[in-house]
Amino acid sequence: MSLTLNLPDADGAVREYRLVGTPIERPSKPPVFNRIAYAAAHVVSDPRRDSDPWGKPAIDWDTTIAFRRHLWSLGFKIAEAMDTSQRGMGLDWAGAQELIRRSLEEARHVEGADLACGAGTDHLAAADARSLDDVIEAYETQIEFVEKNGGRAIMMASRALARVAKSPDDYIKVYSRILSQAKDKVVLHWLGDMFDPNLAGYWGSADFEPALACALDIIRENRSKVEGIKISLLDNAKEVQLRDRLPEGVMCFTGDDFNYAELIEGDGKRYSHALLGIFDAVAPSASKALASLAAGDTSTFRSVIEPTVPLSRKIFEAPTQYYKAGVVFLAWLNGHQSHFSLPAGMQSARGINHYADIFRLADKANVLDRPELATERMKNFVGVFGVQ
Repeated sequence: MSLTLNLPDADGAVREYRLVGTPIERPSKPPVFNRIAYAAAHVVSDPRRDSDPWGKPAIDWDTTIAFRRHLWSLGFKIAEAMDTSQRGMGLDWAGAQELIRRSLEEARHVEGADLACGAGTDHLAAADARSLDDVIEAYETQIEFVEKNGGRAIMMASRALARVAKSPDDYIKVYSRILSQAKDKVVLHWLGDMFDPNLAGYWGSADFEPALACALDIIRENRSKVEGIKISLLDNAKEVQLRDRLPEGVMCFTGDDFNYAELIEGDGKRYSHALLGIFDAVAPSASKALASLAAGDTSTFRSVIEPTVPLSRKIFEAPTQYYKAGVVFLAWLNGHQSHFSLPAGMQSARGINHYADIFRLADKANVLDRPELATERMKNFVGVFGVQ
């Protein structure tokens, strides 16, 4: 029996939608990939204890950690306490510390589990950063915390550094100091201003070429301490330019939620590894696709992952920084959490037509793991907006 429900369209009309997707089967054990694949994971709020969702949102730690087990079971590494977890948009440094502690502890009890943790400067308000030394001290605080708890660091882009730096040399000074002190190799993090407007002009220039030159200078000078760099500019040509110019042994991690399929597959000479927020939302599909790619089956890789790209482009459409709402929406539809709410009330950042589009695209991409549950929940959701 087919599933149907009424959904709103962009023109304001309500039309019947009939589901067509088929859920992706789960592997019996975590598959092996030939690409390093980090899923940047979201946190689950606790609305029943959320008395101050904007100021100090409550987190459901048990469900948050259970979702990490879900990702590990599908073969992913986890990029912990990153943008997808709402760092700086609902999850403060105190919450990030708790998340990092809990995830590192859980990983010790899960065979094969691996993660790297976001370390930035978000406990230092950008307005309070008056010098490069302030930024260095903030980075040192967070990386020390990650390492003290047995973790590896992803050096997140810094709003404070973007505010106080006057030239590429300032970025070189800060990054070289931090990398020289790091215990393990670090993943760098190039996040475009479409994800965070406060990062405009990162690496000392608003233009790509001089910014790229600065990032490459830092990597070359600190090659022994850099595992790779994640680039999230939503521009595949710019990522390929970076990828082609990286020193041997330094990896490019795609953070391009618009073009990840082709970047991961590669051009026959080079390919990108992955550190993606969309993998949180489409984990079973991405897992099957990556396992197929590792087996040399590019046809299945493409047939499974390419339908997820239109869905990802919808979730990450401008204003891109609100993509977390779509990621959590799918986690709710797929039964990974019992409610649709986000820290800081960020579910309100998108409108009903956006969510209706996500539902349709997720179905067509075979991303709805439990279609009956998803349909029931979607009916209740649109009903709140007057769609019967």
